[in-house]
Amino acid sequence: MNHPDLKARSPWSELNDVQAVKISPVDNKINHDITIPGSKSFTNRALIMAALARGTSTLSGILKSDDSYWCIDALRKLGITVDVDGETVTVHGCNAKWPIKECSVYIGAAGTIARFLPGAMAAGSDGDWVIEASNRMSERPIEPLLNALGDLGAEIDYLNKEGYLPIRIKAGGLSGGEVSISGRISSQFISGILLASPYAERDVTVTIPDTIVQKEYVRITLGLMEQFGVEATFNDDLTQIVVPASHYAGRELELEADASTASYFLALAAITNGRIRINNLSVKTNQPDIGMLDVYEKMGCTVVRGDGYIELTGTPALKGGFDISMKEMSDQALTLACIAPFTTGHITIRDIEHIRHHESDRISAICKELGKLGIKTEEFDDGLTVHPGNPQPAELVSYDDHRVAMSLALIGTRVPGVILNDPGCVSKTCPGYFEMLDGLGVRIEYVE
Repeated sequence: MNHPDLKARSPWSELNDVQAVKISPVDNKINHDITIPGSKSFTNRALIMAALARGTSTLSGILKSDDSYWCIDALRKLGITVDVDGETVTVHGCNAKWPIKECSVYIGAAGTIARFLPGAMAAGSDGDWVIEASNRMSERPIEPLLNALGDLGAEIDYLNKEGYLPIRIKAGGLSGGEVSISGRISSQFISGILLASPYAERDVTVTIPDTIVQKEYVRITLGLMEQFGVEATFNDDLTQIVVPASHYAGRELELEADASTASYFLALAAITNGRIRINNLSVKTNQPDIGMLDVYEKMGCTVVRGDGYIELTGTPALKGGFDISMKEMSDQALTLACIAPFTTGHITIRDIEHIRHHESDRISAICKELGKLGIKTEEFDDGLTVHPGNPQPAELVSYDDHRVAMSLALIGTRVPGVILNDPGCVSKTCPGYFEMLDGLGVRIEYVE
């Protein structure tokens, strides 16, 4: 069943009162230039670094979504002055001296904040705070992160179930030194350690004993740290990273567009044999989902990698018949699964076991919903196989998961009679998703 946690929806959410959307195929061939909202990954990293920094930062091109709203709300509760003007935010940093020493903060369903904020708070010299989250976020493990922070001197206690939110942080600074943390569950654990490390008493050496899921997100963290004035050193495979004892310096920064959101619109052009040009995204990015361009080309689409833009033109017959690891761009596994029915052969997606522990069990969810459409799938521990077919009208469930909803909506752009329950969950990363689809010629009917 679909039980949305409406408490986790922010005032920036647009469709909380909408029970469902009916999506109808496009009337005319899609042929549009569009602008994509800012990156969730960049926005919350930059907000927290700016809050920790010495001085004032101006961040332009932020993503106005639930995740970024709750990040700003948490920082304000900690005493940080944050001014929002459209998609530009001014943050007055505290130099890791959080002004409000005792409070409770609520972070909604934002995995990034759950992983980035505890270390940043613990790095403060004084404070006693509680972090609470949505029902689903409170079911997602954070123990590896908190164990590593504990090794660096943080004092953090679980308030309910061991290994999960809510937690209590008693700040007394971080001592620094050496710490080891697995990268198999989430790269965000590593980013959470790195983000706080400049404020430790001595240099921090982070060792990754295994492999990192989506290591490019760690590179995004390191790149932003450098832009805020902290230059870590690391080896090529990121198994050892050294962060000097230092501090962030306030700065002006323009954030990138979100490559994950962009991919849904590129997929739309791919399955409708249309053309989409994204005017504010370049291939010169560390966002791993830019790798979907190679996948779309493999399927027969034409991709232009321009100077500051990306353009995709679809094909009358999308090619299937391949097996692919989506480990590094697992956020797009469901996108690929939902366009796979329109291809010439089955597509097998592997190495994504970790997405069972995101906003939903995404592998199970997408197999179940594709099955409602009459599409044959095979589910296995770390992935799935989707066979080509002729999807039938169906009422689909979003599982309170933005990636499930955004991916399933693509099927409705080709198949009449697709109804998607709880479309408001897209507010986690792209509140205007259905409005954007409507602007491209996809017929969207709202059911309240």
